[in-house]
Amino acid sequence: MSVTSPKTTTTSPPPGLRTGTLGTADISFFVVSAAAPLTVMAGVAPIAIALGGIGAPAGYLLAGLTLAVFAIGFTAMSRHVTGGGAFYAYITQGLGRPAGVGAALLAMVGYNGMEIGVYGLLGTAAQDTVHALFGADIPWLPVSLAGLALIWYGGYRSIDFGAKVLGVLLVAETGILVLLAGGVLLKGGAHGLSAASFAPDNVLVPGTAAVLAFAFAAFTGFESTVIYRREARDPDRTVPRATYIAVGFLGLFYAFTVWIAIQSFGDAAVVKAAGSDPAGLFFTAITTFVGGWAADLMHILIVTSVLASLLAFHNAINRYALALADEGVLPRALGRIHPRHRSPYVAGLAQTVLGAVVVLAFWAAGADPYGQLLLWVNTPGMIGLMVLQLLAALAVPFFFRRITHQEGVLRTIVAPVAATLLLAAAIALVITHVDLFTGASPLVNTILVAVAPAVFLLGLLLARRLRTSHPQTYEGFGQ
Repeated sequence: MSVTSPKTTTTSPPPGLRTGTLGTADISFFVVSAAAPLTVMAGVAPIAIALGGIGAPAGYLLAGLTLAVFAIGFTAMSRHVTGGGAFYAYITQGLGRPAGVGAALLAMVGYNGMEIGVYGLLGTAAQDTVHALFGADIPWLPVSLAGLALIWYGGYRSIDFGAKVLGVLLVAETGILVLLAGGVLLKGGAHGLSAASFAPDNVLVPGTAAVLAFAFAAFTGFESTVIYRREARDPDRTVPRATYIAVGFLGLFYAFTVWIAIQSFGDAAVVKAAGSDPAGLFFTAITTFVGGWAADLMHILIVTSVLASLLAFHNAINRYALALADEGVLPRALGRIHPRHRSPYVAGLAQTVLGAVVVLAFWAAGADPYGQLLLWVNTPGMIGLMVLQLLAALAVPFFFRRITHQEGVLRTIVAPVAATLLLAAAIALVITHVDLFTGASPLVNTILVAVAPAVFLLGLLLARRLRTSHPQTYEGFGQ
C-alpha cells in the first residue's frame, strides 16, 4: 500500500509594473510631452508677447530657473522616498499624513483636470487643422471621443510602448519649431537679429507679471518624473537626471522659440502682430521663412502634440491611482496590473470613463470646447499642481530634519526654502491674472481658483475620517 503525499499548490504573485524599463530619455519624453511645447508656443506664447512685449523670452527663463531651484530639494528627497505616490508621498513624509491625504486628493483632481480639459483642445485643434488644410468644418465631439479611445489604448499598452510613441511625437513637434528657427536665423530675421528681448528695460516692465503667469503654466507636469520611479532603470540616478533635463530643456527651448518668433516680425512690429492675430503668429512666421508646406505640417503636428500631452498625463494619472489603490485609499480594483502589458489597465479604464463623462457633459450643455471645456477644467488643475509643488518644496526641510542623511544644506534647506517663496509668488501671479487664462466672469474665476483649496480641505477631512475608521490604512499612508 502506497501513500501519496498531498499535492502542494503554489500561486504566483500578481503581476507588477514593468521594472527597470525606463531610461533617462524615456522619462524625459513623458515629462516634456506633457508640457506640449508646440501647442504652448503656437497657442499661448503670442499672448505672452502681446502682454509682456519683447521681453517675454526672459519670463520663460525666470520660470525655468525657479523650477530648477525647486528640483534641487525635490530630487534630493527622491533618493529617500521610494514609493510611487510622488507628490503626496513626499508631502506625507515631510508635513504629516493629513497634509499627505489632502495632497493625494488634490493630485488626482489636478492631473485629471490637466488631462480632461485638453480633450476640448484636441477637438478644436483638429477643427482648425481640417479647415486650414481642406476648407471643411467638422464637429469637435467625435474627435475628442476618438482621442479618448486612442489615449486609453496607449495607456493600456506597456510603458515602453508609450515612451516610444512619445519619443517620436516629441521629436516631430520640436523639429518643426527648430525648422522655423533655422529659417529665421539663416535669413537674419525680419530686420536683423536683436538681443533686445533680454535687456533689463524690456524685461522689467509691468507686463512681465502676466508673462511669468503663462510661463509657469507652461511647465505644468514636469515633476511627474518621480511617478515612474518603480519602472525606471537605476531610479536614484535616472529620476533626478530626467527632472533636470526636462526643466532645462523646457526653459531654454521656450525662451529661444519665443525669441525666434520675435525676430521673425522684428522688435517694433511683433507686439502689434501678436495682439491682432495671436493664433496665426507662428503660422505666418513659418510661412514667411520656410514655406506654406511647413505651416500645413505645423497644423498637423499641433494635433499630435496635444495627443502626446494627453498620453503623458494619462499615464501619470494611472500611476497615481495605482499608488492610492495600493495604499487602500482607492478601491483595490484600480491597482490591478495587466499580466502581459504590466500596465495599470483598470485605473486607465476608469480615468477614460471619467474623461468621457466630463466631455459629454460639456457637449450636452452646449459649452465651447476651448473657452470652457479646456480653460475651465484646465485652470483649477494647473493651480492644484502648482500648490502641490509648493507643498512639496515646503516638505523637504521638514523631512531632512527627521532623518540621518548625507545631503548638504543647500539641497535640504536653502534651495527648498527659496523654492517655497518663489512658488508662492508664482501662484499669486497666476491667481491675480487668472482672467487671462479663462476669459470668464469674476464669479466663475472665483470658483475655479477655489477648487484647489476646497479639494485640499476635503482631503484633510478625509484623513480625519481614515484615522478613526481605518487606522491601519491611515498609519501606513505614504510610508
